[in-house]
Formats: sequence, C-alpha cells, structure tokens
Amino acid sequence: MKKSIRYQLMIMMFLEFFVWGCWYATMGTYLSKIGFSGLEVGAAFSTVSWGAILSPFIIGMIADRYFAAEKVKAVMHIAGAGVLWYLSTILDPTAFFWTILVYTIMYMPTIALANTISFNQMEKPEKEFPLIRVLGTIGWIVAGLILGFMKLEDSHIQFQLAAGMSLVLGIYCFFLPPTPPKPLGKKPTISDILGLDALELFKSRSFTIFIICSLLISIPLAFYYAWANPFLNEIGMQNAAGKMTLGQASEILFMLLLPLFFARLGVKKMLLIGMVAWLLRYLLFAYGNNEELVWMLYSGIILHGICYDFFFVTGQIYVDNAAPKEIQASAQGLITIITYGVGMLIGSLASGWVVNQYTLSDNTHLWQTIWLIPAGMAVVAAIVFMIMFREEKSPT
Repeated sequence: MKKSIRYQLMIMMFLEFFVWGCWYATMGTYLSKIGFSGLEVGAAFSTVSWGAILSPFIIGMIADRYFAAEKVKAVMHIAGAGVLWYLSTILDPTAFFWTILVYTIMYMPTIALANTISFNQMEKPEKEFPLIRVLGTIGWIVAGLILGFMKLEDSHIQFQLAAGMSLVLGIYCFFLPPTPPKPLGKKPTISDILGLDALELFKSRSFTIFIICSLLISIPLAFYYAWANPFLNEIGMQNAAGKMTLGQASEILFMLLLPLFFARLGVKKMLLIGMVAWLLRYLLFAYGNNEELVWMLYSGIILHGICYDFFFVTGQIYVDNAAPKEIQASAQGLITIITYGVGMLIGSLASGWVVNQYTLSDNTHLWQTIWLIPAGMAVVAAIVFMIMFREEKSPT
C-alpha cells in the first residue's frame, strides 16, 4: 500500500470515529439532564442498533452492487450533518427518537464502508488494518477530550460539533481511493441485492459459533456505552468524558500490538480474552467507588483496549479472512448487524429497563446491582465460546 493511500485512510478513520465520539458516550448524560427517563434513554441508544440492522441492506443494495463505496459514504455523511444539527434543537423524547433513528440509519453503514474501503487497499489486513483503525480510536479520544474539558457532556453542542465534522468527512470521502462495486458476472438476484450471499458463511461451524457469541457479548456492551458516563458523573467523577478516553488510549496500545498477539495467541484465545475482559470491567465498576477504590473505576475504563480490540477488531479481521473476496463487504455488514445491530438493540432496551428498575426516588441509582447484570451476561457468552468454538488453521 502506498504511503499516500495509508494516510488518506488514516484521516478517514479519524474523522469517522470523531463524529461518533462527539455524542455517543455522553448522550445519556445529556438526555438525563433534559428529563428523559431510563427507558427513553435506552430507546435513544437503541436507534444505533436499528441503523446497524439496516446497514447490510444499504450496503448490499448500493455499495457492493451499483455505486462506489466512497461516494455512498460521502452522501450519507453530508446528509447526516444536517440531521445532527436539527437533533441538537429537539427536547421531546418521541421527536428525538425518530430523528436520531433517521441519523443512525445513515451513519451506521458508513462503519462497514470504511472497513471495506480500507480492506480493498490491503494485501495483509492483519498487519495493515490495525495501523489504519487506530486513527479511529484517536479520533474518538480527541472528541471525548474536547467534550470533557469544555464541559459539554450535558450540552446540545455535542451534536452540533458532530454535525460540523460530519460535513467535513462527507466532502473528504469524495477524494478517497476508488472502491467500485464488484461485478457479479451475472444478473443480480434478490439474494445478491440484499447481501444475503454472506449467509453462506454459516456453513462453517466455527463461524456460526463466532456469530452467536458476538451477539451474546454485544448485549452487555450496550450497558457500558449508554450508562458509563452517567454513572461516573453521578458518583462525582470530574471530567468523566475526558477520563473515559483512557479506555481509547489503551485501545491504541493494544491495536498496535494486535499483529504480535495474532502470531502468539491465535484467534480463539484473543476473542476469549476480550470476552473475559468485559466481565472483569463490570465487576470493577460494581465494586469500585470515587474514593479509596477509585483505582477500580480507572482500571475498568482502561480495560477498554482489551475489551474492544481483542473481540471486535479481531472479529472484523476474522470475518475478512473467512469471507470470499466478492462478498467481503456483505460479510462486514453481517458482523455489524449482529453486534451493533441485534445484540446492542437488545442490550440498549434491556439496560434502559434495568436502570429504571434500580432508580431511587431521589433519581440516584443502585449502580452495583446494575453493573452485576451485564457481568453475568458476559460470563455466559465466554463459557459458550470457550466450549464450542474451534479455531480453523487455514480460514477460507
């Protein structure tokens, strides 16, 4: 890969996750401030999952078959910028839900498109992708630091900042390396158009177990994204958004070490370590506090590098290796629909219900009980994966 193309992809990843990082981790704090209930906050976070569920259809119908991926990505980000700006003006829970749903349907496919554009330029994704993807983590960190130091965690300005950067990214996408649709060599069928060809990967037992466990671990994942920032703010941690970026800092470290871990550990051990890390994180949150046990909270935050890289980034590379080249974009869409889609949809709605159940009359929460619930979910996912997954020596 040419250096110029590598730098282009790095900038793309930086902007992609900067836009998301501007509002996703702190939206729960903002919505709680303006009077949304736990269920309404959970519903707002569930829109990300609905966007992820629909993204493979958008990719299968457009990016894989008819239009260049970078142009589809550009249009979605430019349109999304307008929706984000409007979102910053809404105070009604119902209107907010439908508006952010429109936005997430446009945004979520762009994650898979970013991966597709990147993988299309690579000869050895397991060595080249981590260096590209790490810039996305840096983008998320920069967004979190800006929100924390400018005290915007509970402000509507977070959506306006995301809107401005979404517009910049949309324009930038027109200058990315061409990623044309892949010719089928035959008349497209309904299965081709909807991207259902990726379902052939379920013929592999290991791939099926991987998908099932990805679904299971994504349910507790939603608890962290929706409620970690409100939790840390409620127990008195100052500049919580800025301190949460320690998790992304550790993500950078482990992202850069991924090639080494691949060689030493293999796919199964890496995925299992990632799942166990989610269990440990929630235990640390459950039993830590903002006083003498504050180190437990910091440890739970810093574990994000292992939690995310060892399971989700490793999973993306595993899927890319498992899928034939002509359906790689659809396969990336499939893992998106399972993790950020179905799994986090269940998790977002469940987390909203759980938080509502453990909300006290003074609007504080029984956080220890809340965090022990996703910890139990992570245990189940890890046990199923450890027993049933068999690592294939040579992926298809």
